[in-house]
Amino acid sequence: MPVFAAVDIGSNSVRLSIAELRRGRLVALHQDREVTRLGEGVFRDGNLNPQAMAHTLKVLRRFHRAVQSYAVERTRVVATSAMRDSNNARLFAEWVKTVTGWKLEVISGLEEGRLIHLGVIANLRTRPAKLLLIDLGGGSCELTLSERSHIKEIVTLPLGAVRLTQEFIRHDPPNKSELKRVHDFIVKEAAHISKHIARSGVKIAVASSGTAAALSAAARSLRLSRSELTSQTVVGKLAKRLAKLTHRQRAAIKGINPQRAEIVIVGAAVYAHIMSVCGLRAFRYSPLGLRDGILAQMAAEYDRSTRSGRAIESERWESIKRAVEHYRVEMHHALQVRDSALLLFSGLKSVHNLPPEFREWLSAAAMLYEVGDYVNRNGHHRHTYYIIANSEILGYTPQQRRIIAAIARYLGKSRPTSDDAPMSPLTPEEREHVVRASVLLRLARAANLGRSQSVARIAASARNGKVSLKLIARGKASVDLELWAIEKERAYFREVFGRALSAAAA
Repeated sequence: MPVFAAVDIGSNSVRLSIAELRRGRLVALHQDREVTRLGEGVFRDGNLNPQAMAHTLKVLRRFHRAVQSYAVERTRVVATSAMRDSNNARLFAEWVKTVTGWKLEVISGLEEGRLIHLGVIANLRTRPAKLLLIDLGGGSCELTLSERSHIKEIVTLPLGAVRLTQEFIRHDPPNKSELKRVHDFIVKEAAHISKHIARSGVKIAVASSGTAAALSAAARSLRLSRSELTSQTVVGKLAKRLAKLTHRQRAAIKGINPQRAEIVIVGAAVYAHIMSVCGLRAFRYSPLGLRDGILAQMAAEYDRSTRSGRAIESERWESIKRAVEHYRVEMHHALQVRDSALLLFSGLKSVHNLPPEFREWLSAAAMLYEVGDYVNRNGHHRHTYYIIANSEILGYTPQQRRIIAAIARYLGKSRPTSDDAPMSPLTPEEREHVVRASVLLRLARAANLGRSQSVARIAASARNGKVSLKLIARGKASVDLELWAIEKERAYFREVFGRALSAAAA
C-alpha cells in the first residue's frame, strides 16, 4: 500500500504527517510538530528571520529522516502565510531543496482553505448540510463556508496570531492602548467577511489550529465550560481574562503551553470577534487541518474512487463552471470542445501515449481555452495562459494549473518551445506531454470551429501508421468548415506524432 507524507510549514509551527492508504482509507503512521516561528521576522520587517529559517531547516531534516524511514512514496511540502508575504521566500525554498531535496510549494490563502476543508470533510463520519470552518494560524485566518460538502466561499484574512502579536503587543500583559489597537485592526479586517458567510445561519463552527485547541482546553481547565463546544460567551470571557494575565500565568493554564501563551491573547480576540460577526453560538475544535487535506489530495490522485477523490472531482468541476461563467465563455461550445477532446484522447491512446491524468488536464483546458477573450481578443492565448495559471481554480495544484494553462496556450500560430515562459516551469516530460495534449485540443477546437453544432461526434482510429478522423454530422448539417480546419492541422500533427492525419465526413 502507498505511503504519503505531508509537510505543513506554517508561520508559527512546522508539522509532518505520514499515512498509508489502505482500502481507500488513510491510516496514520507518524506525526511530528515543532514551533519555529518562521513568520516572526516577516511580520516585522518583511523578511524571514535567519534564526527562524535555521530552526525550521533543522526540523525539516528530522522530518526528512522520518520520511525516509517509512519508505514514503510521495511527499508534498507546502508553506503558507509567512512564505507568501516574505521578500526572501525563494532563498529559503532553495535551502530546503538543498537540505532535503524537497520542492517547497507556497500556496495561496484560498488553496489553504480548500485543503483544510478537504481534510476535515474527508474524515467526518456524518457531513452537515452547512458548515463553517475557521482556521486561525500564525499569519492568516481562513473562513470556509461549505454546503453539502461543497465549498461555497472562502475568505482569507491577515489575522494570524503571530502576525498580530508581533505588530501590536509590546508589554506583558498588554496595556489598554495595545489591546484597543489590535481590536480596531481585527474589526477593520473582519469587515471583509462577506454577508454570505456572516449570514450563513451556521451556529456551531468547526475550528482547527493550535489556538482553537488552546482556547478549548483552557475553557475546560478554568471550568468555564464542561462541553466539547466552546461558546461565544466563554471565548469572550477568555479573551478578557487572558489579556490581564502575564505570560507566566497564561502558560500555567492547562492546555496553554509557554509558546502558545505568547500569542493566545490576540488569538482569543480574533475568535471572539469573528464569532460575534458570524452569529456563532460556539465552535468545536478539530485536530484535523492542512496536512490532512494534503494527504487526502495525494490519496485521491492515487485512487480516484476514494471519498476525497470524489470530493475533489466535484470541487474542480464546480470551480471550472464558475470560471466559464465569470469570463463569459459560451458554456455549450466549451462543453462540445471538451467532449471532442475526450473522444480524441480515448480513440488515439496508442498515438499520444499520455498519462491518464492528462485526460483531466485536457478536459479542463478545453473548457477554459477561451477565457483570455475576456481580457482582449488581441493576444487572447497569452491572456488565457495567465488567467488559468494564476486564477484560483479550486482543486488543482499550482503546477497542475500551469500544465492546463500551457495546453490551452498554444492554439494559435505559435508553437511551444522549451524556453517559452509557459513551458519553463514544467519538467521535460511535462513539456512533451503538454505539446501532445495541445495538438488534441487543436483538433477538438477545429472540429467545432463553426459553433453551429454541425458535428455530433468524432470517431478516431489509428491503423498502419495513419490516423483517421470521421466527423459524424448532426442531421443534414454540413461539416465542410470543420474539415477545412482539421486539414490545416495535418502538418503539425505529423510533426508531433510522426503520423499522417486524414479527416472525412461520415
